Amino acid sequence: MKLKFVALLIGAFVFLFPFYYMLIGSLQAEPDPTVSGAFPSPGNLTGHNYGEINKAIHLGRSLLNSGIFTGGVILGTLVFGVLAGYALARLRFRGRALVFNLMLLIQVVPFQLLTIPLYVLIVRSYGLADSYLGMTLPFLINSTAVFVFRQYFLQLPAELFDAARIDGASELGILWRVAVPLVRPALLTGVLLTFIGPWNEFLWPFLITKQQDLQPLAVSLSNYLTTVSARAANPFGAVLAGACVLAAPAVALFIVFQRRFISTNLSSGVKG
Repeated sequence: MKLKFVALLIGAFVFLFPFYYMLIGSLQAEPDPTVSGAFPSPGNLTGHNYGEINKAIHLGRSLLNSGIFTGGVILGTLVFGVLAGYALARLRFRGRALVFNLMLLIQVVPFQLLTIPLYVLIVRSYGLADSYLGMTLPFLINSTAVFVFRQYFLQLPAELFDAARIDGASELGILWRVAVPLVRPALLTGVLLTFIGPWNEFLWPFLITKQQDLQPLAVSLSNYLTTVSARAANPFGAVLAGACVLAAPAVALFIVFQRRFISTNLSSGVKG
């Protein structure tokens, strides 16, 4: 038992050390990329790097852009995921199996292969460059979330839906009043699994936005590295400060919901 505890402790240290090093590096007045830089003297610690990165890229605005982008993606994932998952699980229509198989096939297609046609479609055909809608549109439907919701809906007793139909409820009414309250763990799982993707997304927002006041934090940090960092007193610390700000919401979300996230029985979502 003690050996297992020591092994877990070492594993936790190895996993957490990069986050610790990122935080310490963001607080150093003079950069020290050596191993000893992980344990700096108190006189070398300062919060100036956060002010430096905020002055260069306007952290508040970049965080707001990331929040709008991520919130739009999560909203689309929940709405369309629940609707599609319910239809694939509980509605009988011709071609349902084909639609489900095609949805599974989409998951093996890398997003990078679709980047060019999506860019042509959204920017040239729809004219949605430099807009929040243009950023979120390709991510509004998440096939993984559809699969998770479908599996949860399949586990619900069919008698509940039959009784609601006998009472004259519409399919949307059954979905909203019967199905959704019973799959709240799936909704939370969908939010947690969806959040980290758009929050850290770089490629698509970088292509779709040219105006700095619309760019998410990940894109703003990249622009800082290529344009402004050469003139900064401590670009290494400023970039790490921005990375800490970028990582903080994801870490906070996991800490708040870790018990619910860990206890959510995802394995039950593969039945049916």
